[in-house]
Amino acid sequence: MAYQIGEKAKAIHERLEIFMEQHIYPREKDYDEFTSNYENLWQYPDWYEDLKKEAKKQELWNLFLPKEYAPWSPGLTNVEIAVLFETMSRSAWAQQVFNCNAPDRGNMEVLAKYGTPEQQKEWLDPLLDGKIRSAYAMTEPDVASSDATNMELEIKRDGDEYILNGHKWWTTGVINPRCKLMLVMGKSNPGNSRHTQHSTILVPTDTPGVEIVRSLRVFGENHSPGGEGDVVFKNVRVPVTNLILGEGRGFEIAQGRLGPGRFQYAMMFVGMAQRSLELMCDRAQNRVAFGEALSQKTSVQHEIARSRCDIEQCRLLVMAAAEKMDNHGIDSARDYISMLKIVAPKMCEDVSSRAMQIFGGMGVCQDTPLAHIFTTSRFCRIADGPDEVHMSQLAKLTMRSLSAKD
Repeated sequence: MAYQIGEKAKAIHERLEIFMEQHIYPREKDYDEFTSNYENLWQYPDWYEDLKKEAKKQELWNLFLPKEYAPWSPGLTNVEIAVLFETMSRSAWAQQVFNCNAPDRGNMEVLAKYGTPEQQKEWLDPLLDGKIRSAYAMTEPDVASSDATNMELEIKRDGDEYILNGHKWWTTGVINPRCKLMLVMGKSNPGNSRHTQHSTILVPTDTPGVEIVRSLRVFGENHSPGGEGDVVFKNVRVPVTNLILGEGRGFEIAQGRLGPGRFQYAMMFVGMAQRSLELMCDRAQNRVAFGEALSQKTSVQHEIARSRCDIEQCRLLVMAAAEKMDNHGIDSARDYISMLKIVAPKMCEDVSSRAMQIFGGMGVCQDTPLAHIFTTSRFCRIADGPDEVHMSQLAKLTMRSLSAKD
């Protein structure tokens, strides 16, 4: 199957590749050294905002919304956006330079799709402009949060306000001072059917009663400058106008949030894995052990070949999902999206692990991005829902589709 990329997308991609070569790759070690220093915790390097300004100037900004999200979209298809995401994801921190990073892009998608004009003016506009950051508060410590209907945080109406009480954790990005908004999912209608009990509401991070208890380290890392937070809500009051879409529609919003962002998320792993493969090949050709280059060893050749196969298979699966969304809508791509959630992070974990093995000691330290790629991939196999949940969902979709053909 051929995936067509228009001239506009080709031109953007060419500028993006040049931008990565000129501005991103040369600063990777500088960024890592800065953000790894505890004296700089939750801060960005001085030059970071300049890169964002340059990305805006070159119209490499907000590339994540497909054309149906006009007027906020650059007018690209999901297939075209997928190509861009592979390239920008080759470096761990580059997506934010282009204002295409999670969780902001998912939150912007929700506000663009479901928000009122007032909500869009107050929150979507500054997010699109990159002036603020946001977080998505769904996961809770006391329930199996891979099932969104389990959420127990209470959202209770009191006149013209809603009162929130509960506990969230693994709220990505909330630690950073630039995070000004959370999209919070909680239970507002406990008497409703299972999938209509929950709502999503906008909560500014400076609202009284919001307590960021601690940052959560991932494999010992703080993930600065964004960070994952443990957040408690104690009698948090927000106006009823902060509710998104309506009471009992939180699950619908959570599912809607899993649209374009899902294959963009998957293409992130393709980009990181492709970078790992290129580093692996360079190392194999330039490193000598036991009298010959690593590239001459059959075991290394097999690891490189296996990695290339894995990457290409995943890349084609992403493109197939994007094509289905472009031509038939999100419902037609749900089984493909489930496949990607299973395949993409595990593929990247495997490829980066092979690359680390070929690099040896250098592969597990800060001299290459491989250790970060590996831990990100492994973390995301839990953070975006455990593999087992996605496999069960895919099995149900598969049996349903095959039964319909009988």
